[in-house]
This record gives sequence, C-alpha cells and structure tokens, in this order.
Amino acid sequence: MSQIVWIQIIVTVAILCIALAEAFVLQHRKPGSFDWSEAWLSVADMAGRRLLALLPIGIATPVFAWVWTHRLFTIELNSFAAFILLFLGLEFFYYWYHRASHRIRFFWATHAVHHSPNQLTLSTSFRLGWTNKLTGTTLFYTPLVYLGFDPKVVLTALSLNLLYQFWLHTTLIPKLGWLEWVFNTPSAHRVHHASNLDYLDANYGGVLIIFDRFFGTYRPERVEEPCIYGLVKPMRTRNVLTMEFSQWVDLYRDMRQAPNLISALALLVKPPGWSPDGKSLTTEALRSQQSRAG
Repeated sequence: MSQIVWIQIIVTVAILCIALAEAFVLQHRKPGSFDWSEAWLSVADMAGRRLLALLPIGIATPVFAWVWTHRLFTIELNSFAAFILLFLGLEFFYYWYHRASHRIRFFWATHAVHHSPNQLTLSTSFRLGWTNKLTGTTLFYTPLVYLGFDPKVVLTALSLNLLYQFWLHTTLIPKLGWLEWVFNTPSAHRVHHASNLDYLDANYGGVLIIFDRFFGTYRPERVEEPCIYGLVKPMRTRNVLTMEFSQWVDLYRDMRQAPNLISALALLVKPPGWSPDGKSLTTEALRSQQSRAG
C-alpha cells in the first residue's frame, strides 16, 4: 500500500480510539448517559463512505481538471504567503459551503446526517453522509483551483481542515478564553450542533470563527441556554439507511406534492422548512412565531 493509504489508516484508527476513550469517560462520569447506538451509526456512516470512495462517481473531479487547465496562475506552496493564501481562501469557501449546506435544502439533505445525532460526541465528527460526492459540494473550492492551487493540494488542505474539526465535537472541553474570538472551538461548535431556536444557523467556520463574526452568523454558547443536540425534528432511527436517505425521501415527496414546477424547483434551493403553501417552518419563520408569541 502507498504511504498515503497507510497515513489514512493510522489517522482513522487514532480517531476511533480517541472517540472510544471519550465514550468511556462519559459513561464513567454518568453511567447510561452515552448512547452507543448513536456511535455505531456514525461508524456505519464512515464505513459506507470509505466504500463509496472507491466508486468512480462525483462531479468535482472532472470540473477541477478542466478548471486546472484554464487556471489564471500556478501557485506553488513554497512560501509563507502561499500557505496563508490557501488557508484563508479555504476557510472563506468552507464558510460559504457550510452556510449553503444549512440554507439550501438540496445540500441540507446530505448535511442533515451530520446533525442527526441527539448527543454530541467525537463520534459525531465522522458522521458526514454518503451523498456528498453526488451533490458536488467540493465545487465550492473551485475558485482556489482557478486561482492556481493544484486540485490535490486543495483537497488535502480540505482534509486537514476537517481533521481539525474532529476535536470540536465534544462537551468535555469548556470555553477557551480569547481563542473563542479567532478560532472555531468546541464551545462554538456546540452551538452549531444545537437545535435550540436561538442557536440555529450559526457558527459555520472550519478552523476559524472570524468569517462568522464578519458576516453576522456568530452565536456564543450561553450558560442560561444549554444546547439541545440533534435536528429540530429529532431523528430516533437506528437504521443506517433511514438515517442516510430520509431527508432525500422527504424532499422527493414534497416536490411531488408541489402545486407546480416552479414551486418544486424552489424546494431544492429554499431553506429547510420552506413550503410553497405559506406555512413555512424555516428558522426565520420559527423565530417570527416565537417573537409574536412573546
């Protein structure tokens, strides 16, 4: 096997071992509090993605190849400035990918899998859904390739970005002082995974939290508002196929029932909860209802 494959295997084993150690700590602190079935669903999701990665599917690869041949420049990672440009560029486009994954139902159908656990643990970090390659989310990073970064470099940087986020999925680490102003931390990411109405659609950053602060999507974790994890409508299934595809089934059903083609297509690009009958349950609609009730 190649060196890259060995590195992937070592990293995967390390992640699983650390997640297992966290599970034992949580179980020891409060017996019965750790939901093992949630963790096993996450492992099943990861195993499925590893198998699907072997299939020659996905739209990003041919697009990246075409854009690379028509790039503006060729940027080698041989200077500090090039590294910073790649890092900040990736963070910027990751922010918009992640925000779109919450605000566009077509992307949410995959991303909801990541938010489906009703507990937040390190195992949540590797529950990412099986249909990412089919929805073309990697295309959000196409501008970096067009600018002149090799597609392999961009994808490697994205993998490292996601690896950083592994440690964010825990309730064991408290707020980290001044780091909360710059970096995505476990506290900031707990808010991101919360289904509390005040916390919805917030803290999209990868390594950094600065773009959330700049674009107004940052929400701090508050002691008086404990995080409730999972989807707004909690998913209780223990069937991995239901977990992976229920959002797609719901989207297909809603499109079938739409009054016309325009409404059906709108369901693809509108936020989750939007409905053509005016009875939307989007984040904005729910907050408006709360405001009127208050």
